[in-house]
Amino acid sequence: MYKELKSIKNKNQFEFSLNDSLEEVCNAPDAAGGIFLVYAISNEDKELVMVGSTGTIQNDGTLKSKNGGLYDKIVNGHQFAKTGRKYSWPAQMKKESIDKLEVFWYDTFNDKNKIIPTFIEGQILQNFLTENNKLPKWNVAF
Repeated sequence: MYKELKSIKNKNQFEFSLNDSLEEVCNAPDAAGGIFLVYAISNEDKELVMVGSTGTIQNDGTLKSKNGGLYDKIVNGHQFAKTGRKYSWPAQMKKESIDKLEVFWYDTFNDKNKIIPTFIEGQILQNFLTENNKLPKWNVAF
C-alpha cells in the first residue's frame, strides 16, 4: 500500500471479473470524492494498471463532486473508448487476458480527511513513475 493512503479511514475494495456486472460489484460511495487504484490479476501476477480520481475542491474549501461520486466515476467513467468502464473494462480484460480486477477506493475528502483527490492521485502516480519510469499502462497521461 502507498504511504499516502494509510491515514484514509473511509476506504474499501472490490473484485471484478468478466462474469460480473461492474454496476453490481462496485461498492464505492456515490457522494464521495477520492481516488481509486485498479490492479489487474492474471494467473498469480498482480499489477497496478490505473490510478483515477474524482472530485474538485472549491476555493471555499468544499468538495464539488459530480453526481454519483466515486461510484459513477468507476462504473461510468470513459476509458479506452467513448463509453463507460462497465463496457470498456471487460473488453480490455479479454484483450489482455486479465482474469480479474481488484479495485481499491479511498474517500479522501470528508470530515476526517481533507486531501485533494487529484493531489494524492498525483503523488501515487509520481511514486509509480519514479519506481518504473512510466505510468501505469491504463493511465494515458497525467
